Amino acid sequence: MTLNTHNAYRQGFPLATALTALVLFMLVAGSARAELLIRITEGADSAIPIAVVPFAESGAMPAGDKVSSIVQANLTMSGEFRPLEPSRMLSLPAQRSEVYFRDWRMLGQRYVLVGQLNRSGDRIEARYELFDVNREQRILGETAGASVNSVRTLAHHISDRVYEAITGDPGVFSTKLAYITLNRTGNDTRYRLQVSDLDGKRARVRLESQEPILSPAWSPDGKQLAYVSFETGKPVVFTHELATGERKKAADFPGLNSAPAWSPDGKSLLLTLSKDGNAEIYRLDIASGNLTRLTNHWAIDTEGAWDHTGKGIFFTSDRSGGPQIYHMERLGAEPKRITFGSRYNARARPDAKGEYVYYVHQRNRAFHIARINLKSGEESVITRTESDESPSVSPNGRMLIYATQRNGTSVLTVVSANGGAAYSLPAADGDVREPAWGPIVR
Repeated sequence: MTLNTHNAYRQGFPLATALTALVLFMLVAGSARAELLIRITEGADSAIPIAVVPFAESGAMPAGDKVSSIVQANLTMSGEFRPLEPSRMLSLPAQRSEVYFRDWRMLGQRYVLVGQLNRSGDRIEARYELFDVNREQRILGETAGASVNSVRTLAHHISDRVYEAITGDPGVFSTKLAYITLNRTGNDTRYRLQVSDLDGKRARVRLESQEPILSPAWSPDGKQLAYVSFETGKPVVFTHELATGERKKAADFPGLNSAPAWSPDGKSLLLTLSKDGNAEIYRLDIASGNLTRLTNHWAIDTEGAWDHTGKGIFFTSDRSGGPQIYHMERLGAEPKRITFGSRYNARARPDAKGEYVYYVHQRNRAFHIARINLKSGEESVITRTESDESPSVSPNGRMLIYATQRNGTSVLTVVSANGGAAYSLPAADGDVREPAWGPIVR
């Protein structure tokens, strides 16, 4: 039996499904598991040359990755930058007075980042400066601090600030990923809901079960996840407070309870429910528990997602004969079909700017991730793999993560939003699927 509405559409199974076996689940927030691996698979020809100079250090630094190494890896991972290898640098400046712009121009660099780390007790302070090489100007100069146990947090913060100073868009290196891993050992099957840094590091298990966990979705403040769990023998939607581990049932109606999506204000959830006999989109007010039915059609309506205004929704429906994406401009308005490029388009994921919607698209028997320009209506395929699902858009709209198959194993792949650079995040052991990109939390 399939485990989510997307696969149900793909393989022809009915949406409403129930499992009969009871499960044993464990709340294990705070226990560490194997981190995801990271493999850069494709770079972008237009990547910006930047030199991230190893930061000077004063005081004993914690073992492990260096701050500048993490920053360099983050910028590489975005696909928009091409950092210079430290071994090719002619000097290792730590402050403005030591930067000789001619040397960096000779090396073809457009930007250079320098910095110093100072340890005082259990705190590390970073002073860093970013320079435009051609203009010979400082475009960023700041001080940031963190505990000695939070070096990665400090490095992600610096990466975000550098990214924003150059591109004008906020960086997303401090955001989190939620995803599901699946491990099979003999007759034992384990589903684990995990949360990690964007690069797969510092992974933590939030829920473990012998039965499926699906569709993790972030609250806009990054403090909660909603997801579907089969632990009671049927699909039930839970909300989960990450700091405390507290879980609450959000939807446990007869039939299907699936596809949760938080509203931009965090006060309600979109849900797909079949409690009235057919799969329809509902809005659940979290505080009161009140339900509002948003679609009413003989066809299957599922996979609701809020548009960038927070007033309308996108959803998948087969009312035209096969799965297509529809837009309801405001709640209660007549839905309009927006995808026409193939007989199968599902699981809409709009960007935060209202420019594009990403979705799963079938072409020549393969499943890719495509996007549609909402203004022009132009549809384009942006992935080169062939069994792609579960797209999730970065909060700045410049990157996309999705699940795909590689050598018979499910992995996560991140691509730039135009389909350029890419990197993969396979699990160290088992499959990884159902990615959800967390919000920017200030």
